[in-house]
Amino acid sequence: MAQPLTHPQKNEDLTSWLQLARCENVGPITFHQLLDRYKTPEDALKALPQLAAQGGLKRSLRLVSRAEIEKELTSFVKFGVQLITFNSPSYPPLLRHIDSAPPLLAVKGKIELLQKPLFAVVGARNASAMGKKIARSFAEELGEEGWGIVSGLARGIDGAAHQGSLKTGTIAVLAGGIDQIYPPENEALYHQIAEEGVLVAESPFGIQPQSTLFPRRNRIISGLSRALLIVEAALKSGSLITARNALEQGRDVFAIPGHPLDPRARGCNHLIKNGARLIETVEDILGEISLNAPLEFKEETAQIKSPSSPHSLQKSRQIVNENLSVVPISIDELVRECQLSPSDLWIVLLEMEIAGRIERLPGGKVALKEEWKSI
Repeated sequence: MAQPLTHPQKNEDLTSWLQLARCENVGPITFHQLLDRYKTPEDALKALPQLAAQGGLKRSLRLVSRAEIEKELTSFVKFGVQLITFNSPSYPPLLRHIDSAPPLLAVKGKIELLQKPLFAVVGARNASAMGKKIARSFAEELGEEGWGIVSGLARGIDGAAHQGSLKTGTIAVLAGGIDQIYPPENEALYHQIAEEGVLVAESPFGIQPQSTLFPRRNRIISGLSRALLIVEAALKSGSLITARNALEQGRDVFAIPGHPLDPRARGCNHLIKNGARLIETVEDILGEISLNAPLEFKEETAQIKSPSSPHSLQKSRQIVNENLSVVPISIDELVRECQLSPSDLWIVLLEMEIAGRIERLPGGKVALKEEWKSI
């Protein structure tokens, strides 16, 4: 079950879990590595200042106080939200297997829908009337076949997909906090989904949607889902980011073709030319994918288990610093270039991320942040 919220002081484990997730420079991948290394959120929190200093941070790392966390938990309680932690049986099963799985999800509505086989339907915000009709129809028919429909509550295709699947099960993934309705014209739909479907958010309570949060939202949409359907998308769009995430996560990607002179069709046509399956009817999808078809996941080995000696780690830090730049590089390539053990490399990258010196990018890549390039 999801962890029920009563009063913050009665949720000690949840408070520590949320406190670690909300700390400065602790992203999802770093969160999981910290738990892998230190076993409990409490011990990881104690280690953060030293890790940040070893990573090169010259000031004190900002640690979120328990008072701040208790205030957020109180807000969740008042708003009727449940929190699902990564280690909870209620955590969405497919999402658990992506490398940047959210440590916690705030959910409101029928959380049991997250255990259904899920299918994502996304597309253009400035969708055509025909595109919205197609999205609504596909979502409705897929819902009748037993799929829950996942989308991002954006205007256009997303909204149409939610409308088509309200009766059978719809999941809206929000970029901002779970209390933030965006766009404003979808307010009525937001409240319908809270009653008949389920709202999902990773961002802290009260956080307004902003440009940096939408790509993070998109990897959750694809991560929740067994497959993804794109209905109208420009070449440079959030929908194509979602498609890229889906491919990296091992999901099936389907696209509906469009007229070559319509900018809203170019993204779908591009995906089809590069391997996405061309779809014209729901029967095309049902012929390609089974409702209960399992996904195969590679068993990940723990990256951080046996820390090296302080002298060895200091040398490793120097080597990694010399090889990193603002140009993204894959972890595997970095291992080869640095000629370090994966464990040593992951420890150094962990320190540097907590110090705010590197950023993690799609495809398992890392890069030095611009402001640190001359250091």
